Amino acid sequence: MVIRLTWKDERRSAMVRAVKILFVGDVVGGIGKRTLFSLLPALRERHCPDFVVVNGENAAGGIGITPKIAVEMFAAGVDVITLGNHTYRHREIYPYLDEEPRILRPANFLRSQPGHGWCVVDRGGVRLGVVSLSGNLFMNASRPAFSEADAVLHALREKVDHLLVDMHAEATSEKVGIGWYLDGRVTAVLGTHTHVPTADARILPGGTAYVTDVGMTGPRGGVIGVKREQAIEAMLTRMPVRFETSTEDPWLNGVLITAAEPMRAHAIELLLEPAPGVH
Repeated sequence: MVIRLTWKDERRSAMVRAVKILFVGDVVGGIGKRTLFSLLPALRERHCPDFVVVNGENAAGGIGITPKIAVEMFAAGVDVITLGNHTYRHREIYPYLDEEPRILRPANFLRSQPGHGWCVVDRGGVRLGVVSLSGNLFMNASRPAFSEADAVLHALREKVDHLLVDMHAEATSEKVGIGWYLDGRVTAVLGTHTHVPTADARILPGGTAYVTDVGMTGPRGGVIGVKREQAIEAMLTRMPVRFETSTEDPWLNGVLITAAEPMRAHAIELLLEPAPGVH
């Protein structure tokens, strides 16, 4: 018999041990994947995370993800992969999104589209729910993010000890807004998509860890991952340019969340790590 209790119940608080969650921002291209794989063992040794969640939105040549890359990430010790607006760039991922429960496209995409938007993973008796959401401003999500968040929370509220929300969005205001909206109801709201880490990581008054954008795991020597000369040419000429992933100055951007009570974070730490050999 399993007794389900909310975080407000003192008995449940005593039952759930402190956990650490490592979240890694958008992996961009092969260079981002190699940076993740090269740094993850040391990060595990240094921080001892219970869960590792990675946004793999741009892992396949800078746009989307393939089953092969997802399998490699899981084999490297990633527990959950979140995606975003480039989810469906590669058709071979479609059936995999339905078959593999630990890879998530935004929950507020159409229900008829391949995949699912949340999952639950268990480690040592602690259950972490991970939710992927897409912003609506300047994005192509099919349903409102705020009401979808309410629906997912209702479905998961008695099934998890912690909830992490990846808010994949363009507009800073939308990310900040959903952070406040979910404060006290989830363990963390972490922004992704814009590839530049923001300096506002904090614990909101209700106990939710928040940052507007985690950043990217990829080449800082480009323009949000693209070779800088190509990005500059496109902006100067206003003409189509074939973008390629930069390989210059790769870094890993992530956050480490510590939580000692259900649905309540106690610390969030930015992790900005150069790839081996980068100084």
